Amino acid sequence: MRLRNKPWAKDKIAAYPQYVIPDPEARRGRWHELFGNDRPIHIEIGTGKGKFITEMAKLHPDVNFIGIELYPSVLVSALDKLIESELPNVRLLNANAKDLTSFFADGEIARIYLNFSDPWPKKRHEKRRLTYRDFLALYDRILSADGDIHLKTDNQSFFEYSLVSLSQYGFVLAAVQLDLHRSDIVGNVMTEYEEKFSAKGNRIYRCEALRPPQQS
Repeated sequence: MRLRNKPWAKDKIAAYPQYVIPDPEARRGRWHELFGNDRPIHIEIGTGKGKFITEMAKLHPDVNFIGIELYPSVLVSALDKLIESELPNVRLLNANAKDLTSFFADGEIARIYLNFSDPWPKKRHEKRRLTYRDFLALYDRILSADGDIHLKTDNQSFFEYSLVSLSQYGFVLAAVQLDLHRSDIVGNVMTEYEEKFSAKGNRIYRCEALRPPQQS
């Protein structure tokens, strides 16, 4: 993905701390205080320009959403959507997914969305894939006992890798769609990439994985 640099993006993000939380470490274990309710929290890792998370928040006002994006030049587009919509149940983080356990307490998150993550196809970059076992260990910590992961991608190799990685770690595959847009899934909210790829005729792959059962 080529990123168009926006030198002003960091300044704009800093000007809206009510939407892009500048101190997520201080919120660890206390995100419900920020939202002002005890509703479940869903996070999207790699929230991009924010289409998915803002539309999900409109459809599900009973859920709190947090979008995490590493690149300020991308996140600023999600911020614009949030400023325009003034959705009360969305917050954004300009942060790296490697630091998830610094931002969220054990069991604090009900669901994680991984939408069109960078597949990092070269073997030497395997550890960068968001379904590599080290990332799965982070997800396992922050997910609630009945928490889950929802993943979508157009990359068949990455999807196959993710299914194996999730299963080997201990996540339980609850649903697998090999052609999402020809499945019976209702209420699918598309990301920017999903619209682009599906318009080209690309098949979209999807799965749901339940947090590993805990030893009693």
